[in-house]
This record gives sequence, C-alpha cells and structure tokens, in this order.
Amino acid sequence: MTVPTVGAELPPLEIPITRTLIVAGAIASRDYQDVHHDAELARQKGSPDVFMNILTTNGLVGRYITDHFGPTAVLRKVAIRLGAPNYPGDTMVLTGRIEEVDGDTATVRVTGSNGIGRHVTGTVTVAVPAEGGAR
Repeated sequence: MTVPTVGAELPPLEIPITRTLIVAGAIASRDYQDVHHDAELARQKGSPDVFMNILTTNGLVGRYITDHFGPTAVLRKVAIRLGAPNYPGDTMVLTGRIEEVDGDTATVRVTGSNGIGRHVTGTVTVAVPAEGGAR
C-alpha cells in the first residue's frame, strides 16, 4: 500500500493503444457503436480510424489508480472528461498528482495524453484503508 501524500506525483503509466485494446474494450463494455470496431464505417463518419470509448478509458484510469495504491484501494468516485481520441498505434501516458487527503481517502488529479493531445482529464477519489482494515 502507498500512503497518500498531498502533492505526490504518481509514476507515469504508458499504455500502447492497439486496435485489439479498442475493440475488446468496446465489446467488454457492450458498446457496439461501429466507430469502436469498424475502421471503414468510422472513416465514413469522419474519423481517421476506430477510437477508444469512454468506458475503456474509465477502466484504464481505475487500473492506474489501483495499481498505484494497491489491492485494498477502493475507487469511490471517478470524474473524467475526454479530449483527443485514442487511435490505434498511439500510446497514452497516464499521470497523476494527489490533490487532497482526508483520513484514508485521497483525491488524485489524472491526465492521460497521447500523440495528438490530452485524451482524458479528471479526478479520482480513492479510499486506501490500512492493511487489514475494512473497505
């Protein structure tokens, strides 16, 4: 477990954006919109390729936080906003900074950037109980 400290930076996490990740994330979250799995239909709708859906991004942000804080961490609130799309062949780099700590709860500002800009920004509130504590 990592003890939250205001101002602490979380180490960056690089996530290769593959076509498989985009399609699998869409399927896993039951998002069958063609722009997440059919490149030709995505192009017809003005996108250069398929792109990641918000639910996959949300899951990756959650993973970033729980990987950092450990197996007892519990996500209490995730508030994110999407920006530049995640396309296949790019890499998203997630970074975070602890903004607030209240007891065993921390608020982390998260940013995920790719080759064309900021893909995701937002905050995550996470409870980090002491070892052996209740969730």
